[in-house]
Amino acid sequence: MTVLRSVRPDDLPALLALIADHAAYERAAPVPPDLGERLAPALFTDPPRLRCLVADDAGTLVGYATWTRDFATWTGRHYTHLDCLYLADTHRGRGLGRGLLDAVIAEAGDDEIQWQTPVWNTDAQRFYERFGAHPAPKVRYTLPG
Repeated sequence: MTVLRSVRPDDLPALLALIADHAAYERAAPVPPDLGERLAPALFTDPPRLRCLVADDAGTLVGYATWTRDFATWTGRHYTHLDCLYLADTHRGRGLGRGLLDAVIAEAGDDEIQWQTPVWNTDAQRFYERFGAHPAPKVRYTLPG
């Protein structure tokens, strides 16, 4: 049985493996070797800077969702930024993605939720649109620091 729960410090190695799989799936650059050292303070402080739920299938992490709360200039309101939602391909189609997204929606309360997905990921787009989400066409830029 798969349960959705908050990430714990002892989950970090398995979470990092899922994050690396997610980056590879999205055709992104590999995650940095010190990612665990960067994420741990954000995940495991009180309150956490980065929220994370994991899908735990009998002790094996098979998915995760991460999000933060931010502030929008144009609306003058907080919003929830869903940074990542990922399931191992062996666990897709079982309702776990819906469970993770439902949990983030519940945590967001009255906040608007914003996120992005690659243009080529039409499966994810169909999944999000079933929730009533609408795409907001923009071009995303990154500037390495």
